[in-house]
Amino acid sequence: MRGLYTVLLRLSLPLILLKLWRRGRREPGYCQALGERFGRYSPSGPAASSAAPVFWVHAVSVGEARAAAPLVRALQAARPDHRVLVTCTTAAGRETVRQVFGDSVICAWLPYDYPGAVRRFLERFKPRLGVLMETEIWPNLLAACRQRGVPVLLANARMSERSARGYARWGALARPALAAMSRILAQSEADAERLRGLGAPRVEVAGNLKFDAAFDAGHDAALVEAGKLWRAKLGRPVLLLASTREGEEERLLGALPAWDGRLLVLVVPRHPQRFDEVAALAQSRRTRSAEPAPEDRVHLGDTMGEMAFYYGACDVAVIGGSFEPLGGQNLIEALAAGAPVVTGPHMFNFAEAARLAVEAGAALSAPDAAAAVRAALDLMADPARRQRMAAAGRALCERHRGATARHVAACLQLIEAPG
Repeated sequence: MRGLYTVLLRLSLPLILLKLWRRGRREPGYCQALGERFGRYSPSGPAASSAAPVFWVHAVSVGEARAAAPLVRALQAARPDHRVLVTCTTAAGRETVRQVFGDSVICAWLPYDYPGAVRRFLERFKPRLGVLMETEIWPNLLAACRQRGVPVLLANARMSERSARGYARWGALARPALAAMSRILAQSEADAERLRGLGAPRVEVAGNLKFDAAFDAGHDAALVEAGKLWRAKLGRPVLLLASTREGEEERLLGALPAWDGRLLVLVVPRHPQRFDEVAALAQSRRTRSAEPAPEDRVHLGDTMGEMAFYYGACDVAVIGGSFEPLGGQNLIEALAAGAPVVTGPHMFNFAEAARLAVEAGAALSAPDAAAAVRAALDLMADPARRQRMAAAGRALCERHRGATARHVAACLQLIEAPG
């Protein structure tokens, strides 16, 4: 089955290159180091200057890169003689790796899943351990790691019902890939059961790294405080539409009642390539005006790496990606910042965290965009309830921290295990 998969992957190369070219037109970051996508590196490229052993962590995009931060730092502290390679797939993820880690890690693209590309990747970096974040299951990559004796940990693993159905349809391909994993640490028992149902061995529940990633290293805490100062100076109630996806902004803004002359709606799209598109709905944007004018109703948050600031600046946060079957976005950052949360009905990528937040009284789930706006405005008018929800969110995050220590222990066991 993997042979057929490889043939189909080769046949799809023109489409892959076309998609990459289109993305590069909107986000120039996709045009950087294109050879790395095929496992080809210049003599002065990543890892060329050091012979130190390497831990390799793959974080596909922004959310995974931020979730990996406490794990990467803990590995660096536990094995200071090792270097950490962080690979990603998206331009936003690559930029996040640079923002979060600076020069403390090697940063590279993960190559496409062609046998030659993954072979050259492994020959270049010679990792002692691979850590794939969340749901990164690449058959040729995993087969090559197994052949070379590179243990691979699937970290912070999640598997929604929808994804499990998709993998089950390709069971002949998914089962060997999952079997090649040395260990799988799932976010919840539900995730673990779905992974076991797909044939994955060695699955354990270790909790969600995103609870540890909130307020990572004090940087996010400083951004939250800066957001609170911004909100206090503004002197207006702030409703945040966080990590919105295509079409959600129009629906959420359209559900608002007539403007009262005070409410500021702060819109932060999930993908930076949409900033200019969403700017048409706003009267001001953060990159051009540090503060909105008194007559501005909608202000665009068009910066990267500042979600903690936006959560600190708001009275209530509506979580995007949840009003279409897209799986939602991470609500844990909002909870850790003390922002009361309202979500839409489609939070299946964060199902466990969303369930816990609702049960704890830190979040509300609405059936559609209009209901979410009504719920958010009701909260805006009830400071005492917002305070209770904020306290509940912080307490929930505190109770569920600790996944990093369990992940680090598993990583060290894998490298110390006899071959």
